[in-house]
Amino acid sequence: MEVIRHTTELRHYSSVNELSKPHAALLAEAARVAGQAYAPYSNYQVGCAIELANGEIICGSNQENASFPAGTCAERSALFYAGSRYPGVAIVRVAVTTLFPAADPVAPCGICRQALLEYENRQDHPIELLMSHPGGRVYVSDSVANILPVFFRYKK
Repeated sequence: MEVIRHTTELRHYSSVNELSKPHAALLAEAARVAGQAYAPYSNYQVGCAIELANGEIICGSNQENASFPAGTCAERSALFYAGSRYPGVAIVRVAVTTLFPAADPVAPCGICRQALLEYENRQDHPIELLMSHPGGRVYVSDSVANILPVFFRYKK
């Protein structure tokens, strides 16, 4: 038997003020669009801002539905729009935040991690991930793979 270990490395910032201006601006966009979330059931508003290699910023917020599986997370709302609007344009970084008071920065759910990692693998280049919350703390990962080391991969 072989034991395989996966470790996750995140940079932790105690405040958005410690980030570069472009990083802070991307998180501000994510916070802005979180206010547009439709979350009447959970009251958990999440926003996502994606920076593309062409300089475009694509935003999305979570959109709930009374039939819970029919709702869409902020990350996938933005990700799939970016993929259809700008096919072939690489994703540089993704910022995710919530308006919900939380002890820790918000992280993408498992489905969103898988979707983000699919794009990272397609473009064969890491996607930087910024995660924050209203308290101001921020986690930054150099790659989506850091937060989903074991993932589903379809092979023909």
